[in-house]
Amino acid sequence: ARTHVNYELKDDVAVIRINDPTAKVNTLSKQMQADMMEVLNEIWGNSAVKSAVFISTKPGCFIAGADINMIKACKSSEEVTTLSQEGQKMFEKMEKSPIPFVAAINGSCLGGGLEFAISCQYRVATKSKKTVLATPEVMLGLLPGAGGTQRLPKMLGLPTAFDMMLTGRNIRADKAKKLGLVHHLVDPLGPGLKDPEQRTIEYLEEVAVGLAKGLANKKVTVEKKQGLMQKVQNAVLGIPFVRKQIYNTVTKKVMKQTKGLYPAPLKIIESVQAGVEKGSAEGYQAESQNFGKLAMTSESRALIGLYQGQVACKKNNFGQPERVVKNLAILGAGLMGAGIAQVTVDKGVATILKDTTTEGLARGQEQVYKGLNDKAKKRSITTFERDATLSYLTGQLDYSGFQKADMVIEAVFEDLSIKHKVLKEVEAVTSPHCIFASNTSALPIKDIAAASKRPEKVIGMHYFSPVDKMQLLEIITTDKTSKDTTASAVALGLKQGKVIIVVGDGPGFYTTRCLAPTLAEAIRLLQEGVGPKKLDSLTTGFGFPVGVSALIDEVGVDVAAHVAEDLGKAFGSRFGGGNVEVLKTMVQKGFKGRKSGKGCYVYGAKKKDKQVNSGAEEILKAFKLSAPPAVSGDEDVQYRLVSRFVNEAVLCLQEGVLPDPVQGDIGAVFGLGFPPCLGVITIPGYSSFSHLLSSNIRTAGPFRFVDSFGADKLVQKMKRYEDAYGNQFTPCQLLLDYAKDSSKKFHK
Repeated sequence: ARTHVNYELKDDVAVIRINDPTAKVNTLSKQMQADMMEVLNEIWGNSAVKSAVFISTKPGCFIAGADINMIKACKSSEEVTTLSQEGQKMFEKMEKSPIPFVAAINGSCLGGGLEFAISCQYRVATKSKKTVLATPEVMLGLLPGAGGTQRLPKMLGLPTAFDMMLTGRNIRADKAKKLGLVHHLVDPLGPGLKDPEQRTIEYLEEVAVGLAKGLANKKVTVEKKQGLMQKVQNAVLGIPFVRKQIYNTVTKKVMKQTKGLYPAPLKIIESVQAGVEKGSAEGYQAESQNFGKLAMTSESRALIGLYQGQVACKKNNFGQPERVVKNLAILGAGLMGAGIAQVTVDKGVATILKDTTTEGLARGQEQVYKGLNDKAKKRSITTFERDATLSYLTGQLDYSGFQKADMVIEAVFEDLSIKHKVLKEVEAVTSPHCIFASNTSALPIKDIAAASKRPEKVIGMHYFSPVDKMQLLEIITTDKTSKDTTASAVALGLKQGKVIIVVGDGPGFYTTRCLAPTLAEAIRLLQEGVGPKKLDSLTTGFGFPVGVSALIDEVGVDVAAHVAEDLGKAFGSRFGGGNVEVLKTMVQKGFKGRKSGKGCYVYGAKKKDKQVNSGAEEILKAFKLSAPPAVSGDEDVQYRLVSRFVNEAVLCLQEGVLPDPVQGDIGAVFGLGFPPCLGVITIPGYSSFSHLLSSNIRTAGPFRFVDSFGADKLVQKMKRYEDAYGNQFTPCQLLLDYAKDSSKKFHK
């Protein structure tokens, strides 16, 4: 019996309904494909059927791509290639169907789902915010493996097709129509007797059935008239020399971005080129074989693991909270406070933003307005939606209205006495159910909760800057934090669109604790004479999104000094490395990083090419150290930084600060930019290749790094560094255990 695909006849139109009853989203699983082929063969065998419509009955999802577990289960590249060829054959049959097919798209239409839709003769989509079309396979170290690399260039032209496939970015319905990905748009409906989503799906079906009838009796045509620019572009792309230039430009950009260590983008280019230059048969063969090869790479396995970890970190494992946070209050309208306010009002939650000064409050409110206005400028929201969202924000200098707050998040200075003062003030004016959350990046939550009358209601919510761009939220619980408090914090974070890790309490928690020894090592390397630019080139060459010197400037030299000192006191000589006085002297001279215009680098108003700060170089000369030659080669510089990060991450797991390796990898990648990293590629004259997922190393977080690199090899390197520098490089016990037994892996 069919479970995933069924159909009914409406006059002479077969309405084929897609719904996987076992999952939240539809994927092209083996069951889905088997049901689909059975339905297609029945329809083709019925002379009364003149056209067909494909529609999903699952709200917010058409087809979200192939079934990743089906790919993961394959043991060889040949098996994966066969999967790809089966998809290609099914979609080719659909493309050559004797009756016209209409794909009626509402919600996510991604990867294999988009390849399914573009094999239909006509596509109609709802203008809902949930409707997005994309080829995100590159994000998983793969390529579109069911005809996408062959159909998209013909449909959209080479530049746009490359842009889609190499970035994996989401395309909204209106943009998809402009590009020619969809032919017709339908406005979503509001509430009526049924809920809006249901009404919209029914209306979409009605429109699609009408279009299918029109296609069958030739009253609706698929071909659209080409404008002059399109004709010129097509003529230009018909010249082999021009196409060769495009392949070269795209390849150069990818090589610059990925250092050639990330295979998927190059295989996408290769598959497209094979089809365009040698014909369809060669193109489809290249696509399926490359898909098989990529699926077996360690990069793809790591990125798929990272993706599945991300999905796991978007669930609330602490149950439904007793109260939903409907009213939030934030203390401190600085960069972090205003950022938290923006991602909260954006989701329709009433938010009070409180500061102690009028100037501070005005700056914070301006930041929220600017963040939303930038969205309006990019037309991702209307100016009406911007103003409606801003109406959820109340700025004030006192505690009025706090009695209604379900949660208060403090984002005040990193000073325990100030935190205690505001905690007592908040508890005096809020109701007993109100949760107090601290956005501290390093102070132990139990120390903050020591001043509380309700320690079970105190929790850490560590956001990352800039809050509207950084996906991670690190939630910190003490042994007194109640499960319901944790459930409320996770529920709010998920509403804000965050990827969440929940960790135990302690100085620096997980993320700051991994970052601190890495920064201490970076300062030592700078003192040993590795220049800021050289150090940055070595760290980005390893796969980090920004160089470590630039990172110190971004974090803030004053913040780095503060963290180094606090965690140095908590963990002793093990957190040593460079001299903290280097950072303190830089702060005294006003070199606080990007925010003050000078740090390790000097930042000009427009200069993209930042210059090394000669003032900082003078300070480094005053604190110069001699570099031991045996551990100072380029590779050793990279591994000295990485091994301290990784060792601390493994120690956090050993001590129970971190509940599992999955959250460890997610926290490191999304909070601190541990490889892989997100980069930006732009092609002159063509649209932006934004957010190309470019892993410069076969890893996705510190624990996967140990699995792929080998704990034994890492320990060998650390022993050499330990001989030179002492206990800062002593491998933790858990790492030694994994080094002794090569069958032990953090990820199965």
